[in-house]
Amino acid sequence: QVQLVESGGGLVQPGGSLRLSCAASGTIFRINTMGWYRQAPGKQRELVANIISGGSTNYADSVKGRFTISRDNAKNTVYLQMNSLKPEDTAVYYCRVVAGMVNYWGQGTQVTVSS
Repeated sequence: QVQLVESGGGLVQPGGSLRLSCAASGTIFRINTMGWYRQAPGKQRELVANIISGGSTNYADSVKGRFTISRDNAKNTVYLQMNSLKPEDTAVYYCRVVAGMVNYWGQGTQVTVSS
Protein backbone atom coordinates (compact mmCIF):
# COMPACT_ATOMS: atom_id res chain seq x y z
CA GLN A 1 0.00 0.00 0.00
CA VAL A 2 1.25 3.46 -0.94
CA GLN A 3 0.30 6.68 0.80
CA LEU A 4 0.70 10.08 -0.82
CA VAL A 5 1.01 13.25 1.24
CA GLU A 6 0.67 16.56 -0.56
CA SER A 7 1.65 19.99 0.69
CA GLY A 8 2.25 23.52 -0.54
CA GLY A 9 -1.15 24.75 -1.62
CA GLY A 10 -2.66 28.04 -0.53
CA LEU A 11 -3.81 31.48 -1.54
CA VAL A 12 -1.60 33.57 -3.82
CA GLN A 13 -2.05 36.74 -5.83
CA PRO A 14 -1.98 36.68 -9.63
CA GLY A 15 1.61 36.58 -10.85
CA GLY A 16 2.76 34.85 -7.70
CA SER A 17 4.37 31.46 -7.17
CA LEU A 18 3.73 28.29 -5.22
CA ARG A 19 5.56 24.98 -4.92
CA LEU A 20 3.63 21.78 -4.40
CA SER A 21 5.19 18.63 -2.99
CA CYS A 22 3.95 15.05 -2.91
CA ALA A 23 5.78 12.41 -0.92
CA ALA A 24 5.06 8.70 -1.37
CA SER A 25 5.52 6.29 1.51
CA GLY A 26 4.65 2.73 2.38
CA THR A 27 5.40 -0.46 0.50
CA ILE A 28 6.62 1.00 -2.76
CA PHE A 29 7.50 -1.02 -5.77
CA ARG A 30 9.00 0.53 -8.83
CA ILE A 31 7.54 4.02 -9.36
CA ASN A 32 7.04 4.71 -13.02
CA THR A 33 5.12 7.92 -13.52
CA MET A 34 4.55 10.75 -11.08
CA GLY A 35 2.31 13.65 -11.91
CA TRP A 36 -0.09 16.39 -10.99
CA TYR A 37 -3.71 16.82 -12.00
CA ARG A 38 -6.18 19.55 -11.11
CA GLN A 39 -9.90 19.95 -10.87
CA ALA A 40 -11.68 23.28 -10.84
CA PRO A 41 -15.31 23.62 -9.67
CA GLY A 42 -17.69 22.31 -12.29
CA LYS A 43 -14.90 20.97 -14.49
CA GLN A 44 -13.33 17.59 -15.11
CA ARG A 45 -10.01 16.63 -13.61
CA GLU A 46 -7.22 17.40 -16.05
CA LEU A 47 -3.54 16.62 -16.39
CA VAL A 48 -1.20 19.44 -15.41
CA ALA A 49 2.15 17.71 -15.79
CA ASN A 50 3.80 14.35 -15.39
CA ILE A 51 7.31 12.94 -15.28
CA ILE A 52 8.36 9.38 -15.99
CA SER A 53 11.15 7.46 -14.32
CA GLY A 54 13.64 8.39 -17.03
CA GLY A 55 12.99 12.08 -16.47
CA SER A 56 10.90 12.91 -19.52
CA THR A 57 8.16 15.43 -18.81
CA ASN A 58 4.81 16.31 -20.27
CA TYR A 59 2.82 19.52 -19.66
CA ALA A 60 -0.64 20.79 -20.40
CA ASP A 61 -0.49 23.60 -22.95
CA SER A 62 -2.04 26.00 -20.46
CA VAL A 63 0.91 25.72 -18.05
CA LYS A 64 3.87 25.36 -20.41
CA GLY A 65 6.57 27.90 -19.63
CA ARG A 66 5.08 28.67 -16.21
CA PHE A 67 5.09 25.35 -14.33
CA THR A 68 7.98 22.94 -13.81
CA ILE A 69 7.67 19.37 -12.59
CA SER A 70 10.57 17.53 -10.99
CA ARG A 71 11.14 14.45 -8.87
CA ASP A 72 13.56 13.20 -6.25
CA ASN A 73 13.70 9.44 -6.66
CA ALA A 74 15.65 8.94 -3.45
CA LYS A 75 12.82 10.59 -1.51
CA ASN A 76 9.96 9.25 -3.68
CA THR A 77 8.81 12.84 -3.99
CA VAL A 78 7.46 14.86 -6.88
CA TYR A 79 7.35 18.65 -6.99
CA LEU A 80 5.44 21.20 -9.01
CA GLN A 81 6.90 24.70 -9.18
CA MET A 82 4.17 27.07 -10.29
CA ASN A 83 5.15 30.57 -11.43
CA SER A 84 3.20 33.43 -12.98
CA LEU A 85 0.00 32.03 -11.53
CA LYS A 86 -3.30 33.11 -13.01
CA PRO A 87 -6.83 33.08 -11.57
CA GLU A 88 -7.69 30.27 -13.99
CA ASP A 89 -5.11 28.09 -12.23
CA THR A 90 -7.41 27.99 -9.20
CA ALA A 91 -8.30 24.36 -8.50
CA VAL A 92 -7.70 21.41 -6.24
CA TYR A 93 -4.39 19.86 -7.26
CA TYR A 94 -3.97 16.09 -6.97
CA CYS A 95 -0.79 14.07 -7.02
CA ARG A 96 -0.83 10.79 -8.94
CA VAL A 97 1.76 8.04 -8.75
CA VAL A 98 1.92 4.88 -10.83
CA ALA A 99 3.82 2.15 -8.99
CA GLY A 100 3.81 -1.49 -9.92
CA MET A 101 1.12 -0.78 -12.52
CA VAL A 102 -1.21 0.56 -9.80
CA ASN A 103 -2.52 4.14 -9.68
CA TYR A 104 -2.38 6.03 -6.41
CA TRP A 105 -3.92 9.45 -5.76
CA GLY A 106 -3.26 12.05 -3.12
CA GLN A 107 -6.01 13.71 -1.12
CA GLY A 108 -5.69 17.00 -3.00
CA THR A 109 -4.46 20.45 -2.05
CA GLN A 110 -6.30 23.69 -2.80
CA VAL A 111 -4.61 26.36 -4.86
CA THR A 112 -6.42 29.69 -5.06
CA VAL A 113 -5.14 32.55 -7.21
CA SER A 114 -6.93 35.76 -6.36
CA SER A 115 -6.26 39.39 -5.58
